[in-house]
Amino acid sequence: MNNPLYDTLFGQHQGKATPFLERADGTIITHAAYLDLAAQYAHVFSKLGLKPDDRVAVQIGKSPQALAVYAACAQAGIIFLPLNTAYTAAEVSYFAENSGARLILCDAEKAEALTPVAATTGAVLETLNDDGSGSFTDLAHPMPTTFATVARTEDDLAAFLYTSGTTGRSKGAMLTQGNLLSNTQALRAEWAFTAQDTLLHALPIFHTHGLFVATNIALLAGSKVLFLPKFDADTMIRLMPKATTMMGVPTFYTRLLEDARFTKDLTKHMRLFISGSAPLLAETHLQFEARTGHRILERYGMTETNMNTSNPYKGERRAGTVGFPLPGIEIKITDSRSGDTLPQGEIGEIEVRGPNVFKGYWQMPEKTAEELRENGFFITGDLGKIDEDGYLHIVGRNKDLIISGGYNIYPKEIELLLDNEAGVLESAVVGVPHPDFGETVVGVVVAQKGKELDLDQLKKNISASLARFKQPQKLFVVAELPRNTMGKVQKKALRDRYAGLYQET
Repeated sequence: MNNPLYDTLFGQHQGKATPFLERADGTIITHAAYLDLAAQYAHVFSKLGLKPDDRVAVQIGKSPQALAVYAACAQAGIIFLPLNTAYTAAEVSYFAENSGARLILCDAEKAEALTPVAATTGAVLETLNDDGSGSFTDLAHPMPTTFATVARTEDDLAAFLYTSGTTGRSKGAMLTQGNLLSNTQALRAEWAFTAQDTLLHALPIFHTHGLFVATNIALLAGSKVLFLPKFDADTMIRLMPKATTMMGVPTFYTRLLEDARFTKDLTKHMRLFISGSAPLLAETHLQFEARTGHRILERYGMTETNMNTSNPYKGERRAGTVGFPLPGIEIKITDSRSGDTLPQGEIGEIEVRGPNVFKGYWQMPEKTAEELRENGFFITGDLGKIDEDGYLHIVGRNKDLIISGGYNIYPKEIELLLDNEAGVLESAVVGVPHPDFGETVVGVVVAQKGKELDLDQLKKNISASLARFKQPQKLFVVAELPRNTMGKVQKKALRDRYAGLYQET
């Protein structure tokens, strides 16, 4: 193939008037119209002097035009760098400088703040708004709707995705065409996507979930996409009868369950609900199945690898697990100190190897060497175990492991107990500094709507199931847990909040 990623995902739809994106108002963008626009954008890249392997930093709202920038990058051999729309100018400055971006695309409202960033980094700044207007659009309007696709190989870089940077500067994960394509092909087959599917899409497209999982699968399969700017329960419920599949984060599902209109009848034509980016509570699994008759399919992935495992499409989908490795992908559990593979059932560090694993961190060879072994296994930083039936369980992040008095404590074990207590909606457990034990356990709980929690009784209830060194020394009730855009609990924020509990005065 001339350009594996473009030809396989996009090029197959060239000139076809088949529906691709349907907006909330019913407007439909065909595959042909979408690719015509992408070709015009690719011409703009050339006009601005960009060459293959240059980087485009994109901080714009979700729209068909924003998605067309991704296709244009693939066609022109440009490295696509999507950025969270919530990032500040200072954060964007780091990404632009670190990546060496030649072009920054932003919403017009952010142009003033990002103009100094572009000037400092030597990038061109253009605007592209949610409604499709902007200086980038003005440049694209007179351009031809065909573009000579740039030759690429599967080893060429297609995208940079920056990690969240919760423990230091964000790292730019370099993803190749082969990384993205192999993962998309495996997932389309595993989840049985076809051209007859319609995907309900309310995820952001600056993240691997909404972009490289949802969108890529739909493109490969020829599925139609109900393309929503964000999650809105009213809109989701109104459009669900037109869909066959949905991908979301746990928050999507809990909010739908809070709405009485979300019923078995509303979802009777759906064939698949998929959840990821953050753990789904077992209670949500059960409530969802009881309400709709559907069992949510949970999977496991990360920035550096896209998707690694999935619960089976046909077979038992086990709550609290993320299923089995995808075809062509290997998973092993290792001792974080020695690197030795641990026996089945033991908790250790999750390592993954396969065609989905990234090429390394941009301009960080030392960090790459630390986390990507010479044998191809990537040290994920996640802790987990593989049960007797081969299902992978995620226990937590290595950085979230609590070491108290020399003993390892896995927060997930305590969280599961707290979550099962009457009146508790969800919980998070973190370690905080302690003068005697190094760290000690603190639990944070959210009460179910209308419920009052007796914290002393909670501690007493779970103590029967926990060794003394694992028992939370303190419990706190909060209105909600701090989360990032994808719904993942931000434990660093909790550690920071309660860090001074045992500080000596």
